[in-house]
Amino acid sequence: MSRRTVKAPADDAGTVEVAGDGDAPVRRGRGRPRRSIDREQVADVVEELFEEGGYEAVSIEETAKRLTVSRATLYRTVPSKEHLLAILFERMTTELYDAALEIVENADLTPRERVEQLVRAQIDAAFRQRNYLLVFFGGGNLPAEDYEKWKTWRRRYEGLWLKVVEEAIANGDLPDDDPRLVTRLVTGMTTWVARWARPGGPHDAGHIADVALRLVLSDPKR
Repeated sequence: MSRRTVKAPADDAGTVEVAGDGDAPVRRGRGRPRRSIDREQVADVVEELFEEGGYEAVSIEETAKRLTVSRATLYRTVPSKEHLLAILFERMTTELYDAALEIVENADLTPRERVEQLVRAQIDAAFRQRNYLLVFFGGGNLPAEDYEKWKTWRRRYEGLWLKVVEEAIANGDLPDDDPRLVTRLVTGMTTWVARWARPGGPHDAGHIADVALRLVLSDPKR
C-alpha cells in the first residue's frame, strides 16, 4: 500500500503520513500541516461527538484532536463550530434525499408501497441520526449560507414526499385531504421519532414504522 507524507504546522507534533483514502493518519517527524481536510472524516468525528455528548460536545479543539491535526490546520477549512455542524448537515441531507429519490423513482412500486418505504426510511434515519436530526430539521446553529441551503433542501425533500402523497391520495391509500397538509403531518410524525426513540428501547425502528403505517394508510381491503 502506497503512502504519502504531508507537512504539519509548528503547533502540530509532526508531519502526517496518510496510507490511502480513509486510512487513519500516522504521526511522522516535524514539519508543516496537512494541506487538506477530508470532509467525510470531519463528519464522522462530529457525529461521534454528538453521540457522546450532544451539541455541547462538538468543538473545533476536540475535532482537531481526533483528526490528529492542529487547530490551525482545521481552522483553515472549518472556521467555526457552526461550520463543523454544516459538514455533518450536508451529509445527512444528502443521504435522506438520495434514499427518498430512489424510492420515488422506482417504477416497480405502487403509490402505497412508496409511502411505506418513505416512512420506513425516515424512521430508520430518525433512529440512526437521533442525536442531531432535530437540530438540523429546525435549521438552527448553521452558518447563514448553510441555513439557506437547508431551506432549499427542505423544499426539495418535501417535494419528493408530496408527489408520492398525491399519488397515494388519488389511489385511495391516504386520507383525501390537502396533500401538503398530509405530507407535513406524516413527515413531522416520523421525524419526531428522533426525540424519544432509543436503540435497545421497547420498540425498534421496524415496529415503530409498522404502527405509523397503520395510523396513516387506509385499509387496503376497503
